[in-house]
Amino acid sequence: MLLTHRTVTADDATAIALLNCLVREVCAPDRQVWRDGGRLVLRLPRAGVRLRAGLARPPVGPTFRLVPPVEERRGDAWEPAGWERIADLAAGELELATGRANPEFPAQVRDSRTALDAILAARAGVPDDPDPYLASERSLVAGHRFHPSPKARQGAPADWLPYAPEARARFRARWLAVRADAVAEGGDAGAFAALDAPPVPPGYRPLPVHPWQFALLAARPVLRRALADGVVRDLGAGGPLVYPTSSVRTVHVPDADLFLKFSLDVRITNCVRKNAWYELEGAVLLDGLLRPVFAGLDADLLAEPAYRTVSLADPRLYEGFGTIVRQGVRGLPGTPLLAAALADPYGTALAGLPALASPDGAARWWDAYVRLTLRPVLAAYLDHGVVLEPHLQNVLMTVDDDGMPVRAVFRDLEGTKLTAGRWDLRGVPDAVRAAVSYDAERGWNRVVYCLFVNHLAEVAAAVADLHPALDRDLWRTVRRALTGSGYADRPGVRALLAGVPFPAKANLRARWGRDADRAAGYVPTLNPL
Repeated sequence: MLLTHRTVTADDATAIALLNCLVREVCAPDRQVWRDGGRLVLRLPRAGVRLRAGLARPPVGPTFRLVPPVEERRGDAWEPAGWERIADLAAGELELATGRANPEFPAQVRDSRTALDAILAARAGVPDDPDPYLASERSLVAGHRFHPSPKARQGAPADWLPYAPEARARFRARWLAVRADAVAEGGDAGAFAALDAPPVPPGYRPLPVHPWQFALLAARPVLRRALADGVVRDLGAGGPLVYPTSSVRTVHVPDADLFLKFSLDVRITNCVRKNAWYELEGAVLLDGLLRPVFAGLDADLLAEPAYRTVSLADPRLYEGFGTIVRQGVRGLPGTPLLAAALADPYGTALAGLPALASPDGAARWWDAYVRLTLRPVLAAYLDHGVVLEPHLQNVLMTVDDDGMPVRAVFRDLEGTKLTAGRWDLRGVPDAVRAAVSYDAERGWNRVVYCLFVNHLAEVAAAVADLHPALDRDLWRTVRRALTGSGYADRPGVRALLAGVPFPAKANLRARWGRDADRAAGYVPTLNPL
């Protein structure tokens, strides 16, 4: 299975990501996008500026393939437009559209571009991961195609490259020995026992934390006092090697076949990646509630059976050292591959699967992929009131030796929610209940966006990159699967089949408004069903 990359530069990837956002969130809603031969032209409706880029092929559905060169209309001529110019134009348009400025925006775009450049340099000459699964997790060089700063992360590259999945980093966790009376934990505490932790003194328990996070919190007075008093002992780096996955802060521990979801007080794209106390408790709560649900679904959910942290007189430490254990992948049928790697336009993971070598094979592959992904998500929501978050980085697809899909695997309970009113959550703390719940409309929008726009549309586009003649047939396959899913009579599904626009998450507008990811809105986008 090939997991190399097509040629990509930081400048081009940054420019194209900005254009993707402008098309989806600014220009298309105002009908200011049109094709001109082999190019796509977009007009910023308030600034009156026209931009254009090449089209790899005609767009089908809510996604498209823009390619360099990117140009701006000046007078009677088209002139080259670099990523900095596009970022400035986007900022000007959004200020006119919203009536407020955001001086942080250009710096975030610049930081993302700088990070991408550092990632590309760090990958050069470094051998790929021999494990196809790990290679897929660590292949997302350019990141989210519809985000203005997909690789933005806090700190200089020297701070984070040692922990960057895209740089194929590996490291050992920082281990703390925490006195038993200063430990807070939930779920099955034995889940941590599978880790080859350094020995701890009697009466203490081992706690793995991210080395970067330890460095960020080491100066906290309460931690320094706990270390001086022996309540917490710093054991240093040790234990098995861990491999950061696509989320950066979640690492795979192959020796134990587990994942550790670390807390990390660092902003990556939209969010500071901290395990809030209610998210620690919510993970264990959802783990118990969802196991019976998935027992009846033709899919798997990676369990999150336990968390552990320190209980000291500093909430920052409680949340900052909170670590969640997640089930591994060794028992899954077939070889798991990250869906985002299969959809990556700059990667070749999909082209490396023998099953897609011919158009007929690709059509069969897509039919299996859609059935395995679509029905469990709909069943979870419509039958059980469970809002899965099946975006590309939250889904693994296991494949057989030819690369044919075998089973969909969902993960990350932070993004999984329960439909309010469908579950008895009496006795659950208010903050935890709020964190794990969505109202029905919000839940349905999240399901439709993640499943159709973020996921299936992007994988379909990657299949069409290999076999362009299949492009429209791919969405006919989705329609057949939706019609035959057993849910075609439900109002929301009927609306989709009738062509109601898909909701697309507005990442550009969320960044401009400095909104939390949970508060991001949606814009309507084309429904090809």
